[in-house]
Amino acid sequence: MSTLASAGFWEFVGVVAGIYTILALGLQLQFGFAGLLNFGQVAFMAIGAYTMAILVVKEGWSTWLAAPLGVAAAAVGGLVLGLPTLRLRSDYFAIVTIAFSEIVRYVAMNEDALTGGSQGTIALGPVGQAAQYNGQWAQFQHRMQAWLGLPSADATMLVIVWLAALALLASAWAVLRTPWGRVLRSIREDEDAAASLGKNAFAYKLQALALGAALAGVAGLFYAWQFSYFSPDDFAPLLTFFAWMIVLLGGLGRVFAVPVGAVVFGFIFAGTRFLGFAPFSWFASDQRAYLRLIIIGLVILALVVLRPQGLLGKREEMVLE
Repeated sequence: MSTLASAGFWEFVGVVAGIYTILALGLQLQFGFAGLLNFGQVAFMAIGAYTMAILVVKEGWSTWLAAPLGVAAAAVGGLVLGLPTLRLRSDYFAIVTIAFSEIVRYVAMNEDALTGGSQGTIALGPVGQAAQYNGQWAQFQHRMQAWLGLPSADATMLVIVWLAALALLASAWAVLRTPWGRVLRSIREDEDAAASLGKNAFAYKLQALALGAALAGVAGLFYAWQFSYFSPDDFAPLLTFFAWMIVLLGGLGRVFAVPVGAVVFGFIFAGTRFLGFAPFSWFASDQRAYLRLIIIGLVILALVVLRPQGLLGKREEMVLE
């Protein structure tokens, strides 16, 4: 590397990787365990973030009350999407989820009075109040920073996000080892066989979709707290495909493969901007942003060919499937 990034930069990258870990964990639950081909995961992230922001700024609610309601709203969004669509074939369901994601984004863009429209949350209230949802969180963050003796707000956020991510990963791992989790796996492998044993496949898939949506809602909360202001463009479909890259990098059906994929993705995506040798030196800094996506795509292609189960996945499960 010709230029070494500062510690603050890598702290920021670590925070974003933690947020993506939570987002991708929901996708792992939906696809890696229940076989749901969801290409609209970012919609639930947006629902969680916007619900909290609207309740705090427009309605004057406490952040600590609005945050769980944002997660609940994301879960309800999963139920609303799943009830009429989960009986569709997987490829049609994938198309519907993309459409749902774009519907949520365009509603946020056009409902100026509710969401701030294209200006985002900066237009939700008077200047100085638009990030009120961040005020109580910032106080909590400062107390944590003083208690832990950390050097910066990003370092504190890094610890908080990864503590939350690890707690959610451990909870998901424990839940998926129960009979409920084993039924999800059986539905992924052969839905008709699971149904023949008396399992309500539709109900289990709906539960997985709602839980995965709730996890995306949690990611949306941390995104709002980290960036303070956000707009509909921050929830473009590309974020869902970042989450897919993370799941594929780590390995399908492995809960603790998700943070591994997120860290590898974060390093590749952020670190390549500091590579100064050819062919990176042939491109301007703004062009390297697209080059990073090409590199990640090539890594995914290499994994598909050489290790389709991902870094921590098991080939035996893929052969069985």
